[in-house]
Amino acid sequence: MRRFPPDQGQHAGRPGGQPHGRALRPLRRVRGYIRSAPGTYLWLAALFVTTIAMHHMSPEFEAEFLRQRSTNIHELSTNPRRVLIASAFWIDGGGWLAYAVLYSVFHAQAERRLGTLRWLIVAFGTHVAATFISEGALLWAIRHDYAPHSAVNTLDVGVSYALAGVVAVLTYRIARPYRYLYLAAILVIYGAPLLSGRTFTDLGHFASVLIGLACYPLTRGLGGAPWNPADTLRTAGRKMGFSGARAKDRTP
Repeated sequence: MRRFPPDQGQHAGRPGGQPHGRALRPLRRVRGYIRSAPGTYLWLAALFVTTIAMHHMSPEFEAEFLRQRSTNIHELSTNPRRVLIASAFWIDGGGWLAYAVLYSVFHAQAERRLGTLRWLIVAFGTHVAATFISEGALLWAIRHDYAPHSAVNTLDVGVSYALAGVVAVLTYRIARPYRYLYLAAILVIYGAPLLSGRTFTDLGHFASVLIGLACYPLTRGLGGAPWNPADTLRTAGRKMGFSGARAKDRTP
């Protein structure tokens, strides 16, 4: 019986061979990354749907629609549960792509390192607590004539308080001494607007950072080494050097 030679397609770059498998590796990594943070990407998917819906609203309807889902003083005093949940699923301004990047960098990492339940406690707890702190400060300003009474209906929706809290809690998952540089950057980024603008939203963001830092007990007992940026850079350098050496060896 005649024996056929083994299929050379896998080594010659034919579809289905090793080169094709290498081309699919980035897609598998993306899929694995998304599956490792299901809460983050379900939330992001919901934000995508609501953002598309906003693009089909007239400006007048959109303003009134969001105001009814806003965590302003009026809505918090009448139906706090509804607006605290609803406001976390709308982005004022519709900048979904920017939040997709921020969610992937911060929320997904926090969910992967803390676990879905602890991440959700930090995110939603920060969203709720910072909302009451900022709106409480605004109510005080209204009562003491530092802000107009119409401010009780101020539009206040979005996910930035939860994001700021998660950004802050990630401090504890970074190795020393780099965590101190990270913490200093956070305090400057969120503290500078509070000193210059002093709006209730700036206060809410800075309060979110402090609340996120106060969630340190949730980061204990997780196991695993904190992320070390120096190790990441060394690993990336070795891979680049190895790839460069292989490319040089293939050069005729």
